[in-house]
Amino acid sequence: MWLGFDIGGTKLAIAVGDAQGQLAARRRRPIAATGDPRRDVETMVRDGRSLLAEAGVDARSLRGVGVTAPGPIDFDRGVVQSPPNLPGWDRVPIVDWFASEFSAPVHLENDANAAALAEWRFGAGRGARHLVYLTMSTGVGGGLVLDGRLYRGTGGAGEIGHAPVEWEGELCGCGRRGCLEAYVGGRCWTQRLARETPPSSRVAALAGGADRARPEHLIAAAREGDAFALGELERWNHYLARGLVTVAYVLAPEVIVLGTIAAAAGEELCFVPVRRMVAAGVWPALAGTLDIRAAALGEDAPYYAALCAALESRGAA
Repeated sequence: MWLGFDIGGTKLAIAVGDAQGQLAARRRRPIAATGDPRRDVETMVRDGRSLLAEAGVDARSLRGVGVTAPGPIDFDRGVVQSPPNLPGWDRVPIVDWFASEFSAPVHLENDANAAALAEWRFGAGRGARHLVYLTMSTGVGGGLVLDGRLYRGTGGAGEIGHAPVEWEGELCGCGRRGCLEAYVGGRCWTQRLARETPPSSRVAALAGGADRARPEHLIAAAREGDAFALGELERWNHYLARGLVTVAYVLAPEVIVLGTIAAAAGEELCFVPVRRMVAAGVWPALAGTLDIRAAALGEDAPYYAALCAALESRGAA
């Protein structure tokens, strides 16, 4: 059995499971960094030990422990380096801290990479040898599984959200302009909707005010046929397709898995038009070998990401 921790800015998900993806126990709770990372990790360890007891697993029998965290990460040293959503976590030697608590190899993984592994092993990407995973939540995260292995490059591979889709375009949270994230990331899109949503639109009605509009309100309004929502979603799909065309030419994956906003929008509102635009933007040979799919793990994704990080610890054994 393996034990995995998925650390986010607002939640912690913990899973105990085996290499076939059978989860013996799982737990999720809100998380707020206290500013004292050692104290935060000690609380997580207690949660992990409690979950092991619930699953009837002796901690001494664990094959490995996985930890996923937002970047930036120093993979060589097992250190989490000042992620924006974890205040006070400055150069946290998280692998050493977890290793001192569990007698098993510990593996630290970027959260988007772990999510890519989860969809590849247990979700929409099963059976693929070359997979790209993209999540459009607050920002745009990405992970690459190439030739059957997670690919990190020098450490930052998969940051597709910061590939430019417009020169001198919209301002991104990273400080640069024209990034894919500035057009399809949840935070940037929410900021745009607050500026652009007409007060008379169905989006504004669902949100309780135009300045409160969020992507979920827009998707719901688009399903009802609201003209503004449909136009905005067409724009969003257009920029997503631009980013995916670049991915297709550079990496030629078999499968691109899209999560969060795209998966919520679904086939007719997102995947059908995006597939069409990508196919029109790449050579026929590339289009014929590429499948763009919705992420399949849904609410269970954090548990499987945590488990996949733990399974990667086999390379550290």
